[in-house]
Amino acid sequence: MTKNHSNVPSPQLPDAEDLLKVLALELEPLLQKNTALVGIHSGGVWLMQRLLTLLENTISKHEIEHGTLDVSFYRDDYAKRGLKAENRPSQIPFDVENKHIILIDDVFYTGRTTRAAMNELFDYGRPASISLVALVNRGGRELPIAPQIVAADIPLEASQHLQLIKLADGTLVLELIQHNSARTQEHE
Repeated sequence: MTKNHSNVPSPQLPDAEDLLKVLALELEPLLQKNTALVGIHSGGVWLMQRLLTLLENTISKHEIEHGTLDVSFYRDDYAKRGLKAENRPSQIPFDVENKHIILIDDVFYTGRTTRAAMNELFDYGRPASISLVALVNRGGRELPIAPQIVAADIPLEASQHLQLIKLADGTLVLELIQHNSARTQEHE
């Protein structure tokens, strides 16, 4: 899906469901004992839920635990962004201490959401390691943070906003929105 509000060319977006399968294949070798998956609200949680199903056998074999984070209060731009209407409490129902955490997010942009997620995770304990998996890396990194696994690199202009949408039937799709002003991306 593309909504164009400017003259910036729009890249052809890949199918999010196909990217999810690529992500599952690349993620599976990382799933070992003492590993946990943590989805970042909202798109990262949707991806994690689908990955739990796609990788059910491996997850059961290694007893992979999972949880969710809403990093709204941990973002360094909280005062500017405020709270979103759909804020949900974080749920980490396992001991983070010495666990290998795999963070899951939908669109990687500046690195600020990932930084906020790491800050929140450390409030739960000290993980052995943290890895980042993202469906799409859209470019524009501002911090020394990058996903270890990404299903697609889609370079975008600062005026372009990419988001993952969950349809009523559960299907995931990518949507690209063009904005006239630069630096309007609110999602990472």
